[in-house]
Amino acid sequence: MTDAVTQPDVSLRPMTADDLAAAHGLCRAVKWPHRIEDWAFNLALGQGLIAERGGVVIGTGMCWPYGPDAATLGMVIVSPDCQGGGVGKRLMNGLLDALGDRAVFLNATQAGLPLYRALGFAPIGEIHQHQGAAFSVPVVALGEGERIRPIGRGDAAALVALDAKTVGMPRGPLIAALLEEAEGVILDRDGEPVGFALLRRFGYGAAVGPVIAPTIDGAKALISHWVASNPGMFIRVDVPGDSGLSEWLDDLGLVGLSPVITMRRGPEQPRSQTPRGWAIVSQALG
Repeated sequence: MTDAVTQPDVSLRPMTADDLAAAHGLCRAVKWPHRIEDWAFNLALGQGLIAERGGVVIGTGMCWPYGPDAATLGMVIVSPDCQGGGVGKRLMNGLLDALGDRAVFLNATQAGLPLYRALGFAPIGEIHQHQGAAFSVPVVALGEGERIRPIGRGDAAALVALDAKTVGMPRGPLIAALLEEAEGVILDRDGEPVGFALLRRFGYGAAVGPVIAPTIDGAKALISHWVASNPGMFIRVDVPGDSGLSEWLDDLGLVGLSPVITMRRGPEQPRSQTPRGWAIVSQALG
């Protein structure tokens, strides 16, 4: 990214750790749940832009390159007092310039759709956000030879490979960072990891994701492990709209909110259907 881009009374510059408090303040202004620690985690893995007017932070945007071919983009926020003046478009163009020719993925609210469409993004799916607290979780039967076990020291490489196969992007640094701060379990089949799910502190409580499994029952078993292990905890799970999990999550007490639209600019990235991803890390990180 360039050091600064200036237009009449608004300038763009790279985000640094010194900006996290102001970014978090914008986040609260638009009622997003992220803690300042969530912002710090995101910045450590990617890069961001700050929009300033008169020395005051009025906008943010972040992106995360995953290898030379793909990236995700998110945390695009403009102060409510400054919306409608083109700040969001300038942030987006700055981030896209930094990402070059990569295929770029994002999750859009209805309010952001017109801007993203104008920048060449096309809808490819939905993400359904479920959240709440559960107190009674039914047991999900596992397949023959399957069990759920804690992640061990020697499992990291297998989990990175499973994730890359599932999402079509090499996300080794992201998975390694998540393993440093999250709890994790593996869906093991006859001694081989075939899926996993991580639980980490996020927002108002905790988030489950990613969740990777070969079947919907495997995904339910992994998610229910974390929900049942933390009765009454506020838990969030973001699942693809075609996952078939939304009604089940509603029944657990993790109520669905308005979906966001998954969009892509650039070529499709080849990904596996078995196993598949049943929950994302976050709407920003994918």
